Amino acid sequence: MITISTDKEKLQIDVIHQFLTETYWAKGRTLDEVKKTIEHCLCFGMYLDGKQIGFARLATDYTVFAYLMDVFVLPEYRGKGYSKQLMKVINEEPQLQSCKVWMLKTSDAHKLYKQFGYTELKYPEKVMERLL
Repeated sequence: MITISTDKEKLQIDVIHQFLTETYWAKGRTLDEVKKTIEHCLCFGMYLDGKQIGFARLATDYTVFAYLMDVFVLPEYRGKGYSKQLMKVINEEPQLQSCKVWMLKTSDAHKLYKQFGYTELKYPEKVMERLL
């Protein structure tokens, strides 16, 4: 049975770190960096029979803005609708219901996120970034 929780005590940090360090967006992220990102974000762990199989985190002020990051389901559990379950729980999280602006970056999961109302930037000329 799948469970999804925002309880950081349940997170299996080694599973999260091991997966993230192999992704295109977090390659080389250290264990300490992963711990720090978890400490400062609202996190969602996805579990199957107590084993962590998915994760997502949001940087948010819980009022206006939520930035979705590090979303994943482990490869061996994909194709079963788990990412959709995770996104549904995130979108319905009571603490985030007043947030009117949600953002994310993705290179390969547009189809998933479009199902949950994400679109390309409506006014890209208004968005700036600083990449280091």
